[in-house]
Amino acid sequence: MKKTKVLYVEDETFLAKIVSETLESRGYDVVLEEDGGKALQRFAETKPDVCVLDIMLPNKDGFTIADEIREKDGEVPIIFLSARSQTTDVVNGFKLGANDFIRKPFSIEELIVRIENVLRNKTVVPEEQEEVKIGQYLFHIRRQTLNHPDEQRKLSYRESELLRLLYENRDKIVERSEILTLLWGSDSFFNSRTLDVYITKLRGYLKHDPSIEIITIKGIGYRFVMS
Repeated sequence: MKKTKVLYVEDETFLAKIVSETLESRGYDVVLEEDGGKALQRFAETKPDVCVLDIMLPNKDGFTIADEIREKDGEVPIIFLSARSQTTDVVNGFKLGANDFIRKPFSIEELIVRIENVLRNKTVVPEEQEEVKIGQYLFHIRRQTLNHPDEQRKLSYRESELLRLLYENRDKIVERSEILTLLWGSDSFFNSRTLDVYITKLRGYLKHDPSIEIITIKGIGYRFVMS
């Protein structure tokens, strides 16, 4: 069986050694890089199944690395590790297309569960469903683009997945808890507030077509409608 390959970018040598050795003992193939400036090259060379990135790194921070990875690959799961816990840091990470954010210190068991979760939630888009027409918009799922005659936009991974989920369940109520579990891994209070931000962003992206609406069903979830 092919091992899951993890690109692990961490400059704390002692922590990196412990995490790498533990993951390898659990059957993972770990590619360790301590220099943020070399992370993108390592990504291109190794083609990992999941990326685990520290944020504070020498030469290039984890946010920049994630942004560069997303330019090349909109699907590979990205998990941030950081001692920084400000809300702006976490929200910024998700805006860049991260799948999860783990605060240091963390347990190895938690990291493994998070890795398994993002890999399980990774979806494969059938070729014939890559591009869909949403009102006046053309949504290319794999490229993560939303194009309108008056505006072209590149979406983050999570923006793209949220739009896809709402569109595929159009005219139905999609519960908040379902969205949070599928896209964030849990329906915690913080994730719930982050979802509110993403819904507001999507409404702004779709404003050029008044026939499209994301309706809030208070206390339950959302309904995507096209009149």
